[in-house]
Amino acid sequence: MTRLLATMASAVLLCAGGAGAQAPAKPDAAKGQTIAGQVCAACHASDGNSSLPANPKLAGQFYDYLHKQLVNFRSQDGKKPERDNAVMAGMTANLSADDLRNLAAYYAAQKLKPAAARDKDLAGLGQKIYRGGNVATGVAACSGCHGPAGSGIPVQYPRIAGQFPEYIEAQLKAFRAGARANDPNGMMRSVAARMSDREIQAVSEYAAGLR
Repeated sequence: MTRLLATMASAVLLCAGGAGAQAPAKPDAAKGQTIAGQVCAACHASDGNSSLPANPKLAGQFYDYLHKQLVNFRSQDGKKPERDNAVMAGMTANLSADDLRNLAAYYAAQKLKPAAARDKDLAGLGQKIYRGGNVATGVAACSGCHGPAGSGIPVQYPRIAGQFPEYIEAQLKAFRAGARANDPNGMMRSVAARMSDREIQAVSEYAAGLR
């Protein structure tokens, strides 16, 4: 009996140790920097401040949001990625789960060099929609989720202040068309579906100038 109890105790300890070993390692931003320089810099710049509007600025974005997007770009169990993008699917395919966490930690720690609004009139219209929505068509105010200054809410909603207006516009149109569908509960698809091209352009222009 004593030997049996000892064996059972050892098994419990082994199970507990195994569970602990499976816990995700704490993100390592230094390792993320190395990966960023090797894999991501050509499109997003080594510090996440892309110079090309087609590629979003990643510097200073929330860790949780960045990590979610990286995971969503990958195919899971042979299924189509939640966020369908052939380029990003290829870029993330050979990265480990730790690599994705490390990358997100690195870019989240960088300082954003914001884009800027260029069209004053368009930004003025965007301000009205961003702050008050469009009651007539049921467009919700962007500030309700992304904050008055576009700073977002950690975990839930990304920061959009200072992002390229062209990139924001492209994403809103993708949500509207259903081409991008990794928004929780379809929230962004629901909002974008009610927006006109002009409203999307205006909100994008205004958000680019937020600080």
